[in-house]
Amino acid sequence: MTDLARRLGTLDATAIGLGSMLGAGVFAVFTPAAASAGGWLPAAILIAGFVAYCNAVASAQLAAAYPSSGGTYVYGRERLGPWWGFTAGWGFVVGKTASCAAMALTFATYVAPGAAKPVAVAAVVLLVVVNLRGITRTALVTKVLLVVVLVVLCGVIALSLVDGPRATGPAADPPGPLDVLQAAGLLFFAFAGYARIATLGEEVREPRKTIPRAILAALAGALLVYLAVGLTLLHTLGAQRIAQEDAPLAAAVPQWTAVVTVGAAAASLGALLALIAGVGRTTLAMARERDLPHWLAAVHPRFAVPHRAELVVGVLVCVLVLTTDLRAVIGFSSFGVLVYYAIANLSAATQTGADRRWPKALNVIGLAGCLLLAATLPLGSVLVGLAVFAVGLGGRALTARS
Repeated sequence: MTDLARRLGTLDATAIGLGSMLGAGVFAVFTPAAASAGGWLPAAILIAGFVAYCNAVASAQLAAAYPSSGGTYVYGRERLGPWWGFTAGWGFVVGKTASCAAMALTFATYVAPGAAKPVAVAAVVLLVVVNLRGITRTALVTKVLLVVVLVVLCGVIALSLVDGPRATGPAADPPGPLDVLQAAGLLFFAFAGYARIATLGEEVREPRKTIPRAILAALAGALLVYLAVGLTLLHTLGAQRIAQEDAPLAAAVPQWTAVVTVGAAAASLGALLALIAGVGRTTLAMARERDLPHWLAAVHPRFAVPHRAELVVGVLVCVLVLTTDLRAVIGFSSFGVLVYYAIANLSAATQTGADRRWPKALNVIGLAGCLLLAATLPLGSVLVGLAVFAVGLGGRALTARS
């Protein structure tokens, strides 16, 4: 059996995308973003959200025309050629595998700071098992975790506004335009969750309708949540304090640290669950085309999931958990995902006729925005990202010659 089963509706797909975005950003990305943007944090959120919107409409338009697993890996192959598709797929698989490790470590850091790495590995193993039981199990668990996260975030916002500001110290120097763009690039890490909807394109019902609706609904929900949380943190803590806190939401409501911990744990687990599913599907698509070992293309005959791909992803994530740093992967992941979406925009720009649902100008703006944000990321993230792409492309070139 090589085909996946179409079991997801609009609500399921939206929950997977929104769960991915909230888990990836709310509890992890405000600290480095505030360090760059300062009081201009809301502007950085809006810039990241607008670029994400351009990418979302490109992904929705492409996914409606090519409703199969793999996301931009498939779109790049179909619209631009195999090398473009491989570049997108490689960036997604490598960057998001690192993000899986970051989410596992975020969960473990909150719930068991004294034993973070073994607890993170245990979380990865547990969620791989959940994913292996079928995509409907993934959607159900993601919806439960998403409800917990939203309740906690609403509580944090309400309590912060009641308690009032606690910012101390002199105001920071105003950031420059490049600082705000760098913060937007880092925040883009938090908006990339809707990619999971496109990579699950082979498992949604009525994909031409479901995928565009779910992508745009998830993005709109995430943007509203990020703006609300960002403005609340600025009001309560101030930009300097946010930049200094490893857990700014907990610092905003210190009397409710335990509740925030529950929310952080749920958000991290929800994002990790959806990330493993998305990376597994892109790995499946690349294996089908022999851009990765073909034996990874197997689909379980009972549960209709790419079980070999997900098991390998789980092993790699466990290895990274034992060797990676929690914050270091955010910039690298953003670089890989921005390249991924640059190729998505370029692919969507080639669509015409009935396949075109939004103005081509949005694809051009999205492409330019992705390249600009990628270039303004921290230098170390850019250099590591370029090196990883060079390794992947070089490996494919050597394989093609043999």
